[in-house]
Amino acid sequence: MTDFALDPRLENDTHMLGDLPLCRVLLMDDRRWPWLILVPRVADANELHDLDEAQNTLLIGELAHVSAALKQATACLKVNTGALGNIVSQLHVHAVARNEGDPGWPGPVWGHGERQPYSPGELSDIADPVSRAILGEHAAGATNVH
Repeated sequence: MTDFALDPRLENDTHMLGDLPLCRVLLMDDRRWPWLILVPRVADANELHDLDEAQNTLLIGELAHVSAALKQATACLKVNTGALGNIVSQLHVHAVARNEGDPGWPGPVWGHGERQPYSPGELSDIADPVSRAILGEHAAGATNVH
């Protein structure tokens, strides 16, 4: 994983929460939805088939863990998951907390309105509990949000 580099668009649009064994966990900087992005720390991975079998298994396990933690931390109705890659080709998987009545419900979050960045207080209000749920109690107040 030493040649891994995060796509600049992901870097600019997110806050890093931490690393799981395979994936970097990012929080999308859009307060309309608690929105996480998992990026496998594998150089030149653009598609699921660019991962080996063990990495694919680990990715699915980490996605299930992150989705459950997101649901626990936000008490959302549904967690939408997806991997598109049409704009950012680097392999990444979205996990978005959704509720009836949220902006765009029941449609997809992509292409719906303008991104609304978190204020510093809002950022810690979501990043801290989500990080604790994903990374454990040691993550409380120690997230790498930027």
